[in-house]
Amino acid sequence: MIDVFYSLVGVHQRFDRLALDSLYIHHLDFVMKPLFDRNSPVDNQLLDRIYTKILPRIHHKVNKLTLEPLSIECVLNTVHYPQLHSISFVNFHYETLLRHLQGDTIVRLLTDQITHLDIYICEKTTEMSEKNELSILVFILSMGKHLNDLIYNQWLSESAIRILPLNLLSKSLKSSSLTKLRIEVNAFDECLYLLDGRLECLSTLIIYICEITNSSSNTNNTKTLPKLKCFSLASNWYTYCYDNEIVSLLRRMLNLEELTLFLSVIRTESTYINGKQLNDEVLIHIPRLNKFTFNIHTHVINNNIKIDLPSNDDIRNSFIKIGYQQVDSFADDKLVNNRGNCHVYSLPYQFRNFMFMNSAFQGGGFDKVRCLIMFDRRPFEYELFKIISRDFPFLENLTLRNSEPQQNKQQQSSIFITFVHLVELDLHSIHIDYVVQFLSDRNILLPRLKNLYIDYEPLITVTNHFTNDATRLNCAKIEQLFIKEPFVRPENFQSYFPLL
Repeated sequence: MIDVFYSLVGVHQRFDRLALDSLYIHHLDFVMKPLFDRNSPVDNQLLDRIYTKILPRIHHKVNKLTLEPLSIECVLNTVHYPQLHSISFVNFHYETLLRHLQGDTIVRLLTDQITHLDIYICEKTTEMSEKNELSILVFILSMGKHLNDLIYNQWLSESAIRILPLNLLSKSLKSSSLTKLRIEVNAFDECLYLLDGRLECLSTLIIYICEITNSSSNTNNTKTLPKLKCFSLASNWYTYCYDNEIVSLLRRMLNLEELTLFLSVIRTESTYINGKQLNDEVLIHIPRLNKFTFNIHTHVINNNIKIDLPSNDDIRNSFIKIGYQQVDSFADDKLVNNRGNCHVYSLPYQFRNFMFMNSAFQGGGFDKVRCLIMFDRRPFEYELFKIISRDFPFLENLTLRNSEPQQNKQQQSSIFITFVHLVELDLHSIHIDYVVQFLSDRNILLPRLKNLYIDYEPLITVTNHFTNDATRLNCAKIEQLFIKEPFVRPENFQSYFPLL
């Protein structure tokens, strides 16, 4: 938005009317773009012009602001925004954000005006930051007298906000106005805690849980949740607790109208989750449900009993029989090492991630997926990667885990596999066949690859000590190379990775 101001405002009266029309300026995004050199006197003058010359002309029309640390003080302290009701804080560290939140201007806005607040933390969680992150959430809920919609996300963090164990701060976590919350937490107990009644008007909860384990809290886990209308539960890691924790929670949501599930479930001495089970155990208990979006992956481990596994058609038909026609699945109909996998998901596929894909995948439409993790005890063949490159056209992050060699190795072909948007590739702890498959430009082209995770030994083998021309092209654009073991850069390394 601010680059539009640069180019249009003050050039011509007609451009002014266009650029300053309320249709375009109701939301001002002040997140700095790479366009600006923040140390340049020229660019600083342009920014000062926006703060001092343009904002005073439009402040009364602004409904939403998106701010980062470098813009927050100038934007908020320059003028008053009488119509402002929504703020997004982007790329903040915990301590910096907490300091700004406690300033007079934001306190007044939270108390009197703000109804929507989005927070995106850009910092890896440490012990030092945990108190600050909980302090931020408690402060926002206590001061946000009119706040009804809150997003609280952490970027770059390997964990999420820790609300428990209970302490003085977490006991203060309550709100009488919040109706919608989107948040990332560490454990299932924290989800139960948020649903124990302290957010008394909450009707929508969109929650990501790092790891779903058995509950250990004293929270009342049987009380019904009649106010909840929309619930989304996602976790990227496996859980053993579907049957005894997740099912029990969902059955408490008597008036639920929208449900989203993104889960990877481990079951022992059992079979795959299917439509009939889901209906009998959950769906019949939430009769008002009118929208159900899901991706459920079941990993069964049957060491001690023999169970006939359902086929793909069986899985799909089990959902069709309960009224869900738009469903697809792929499943192992035979166990490998007493283990099997089944993915079943609603169509069209709505999630950005696809977790633990295996070689049973047959294809489909996955335009929304940006991150794919593949794992199997059977080889990934060349044809599978052709399908993935076609059906995941906007894939940005790919992780492979497979120790089995390929059976059908692709020789040089006139038809290349291309992952047009792939930025990050993780080849740690994988058979060398897949390193050859992805790094050789005779097999796969990776025109945007920037980040590579790999072990050192297969890297030097496949690149022939950084002299192999076939792997040079895909390595030339890499900006970050992640190798776990220490090593000394040998001869030819720098010319092979010129951007490192």
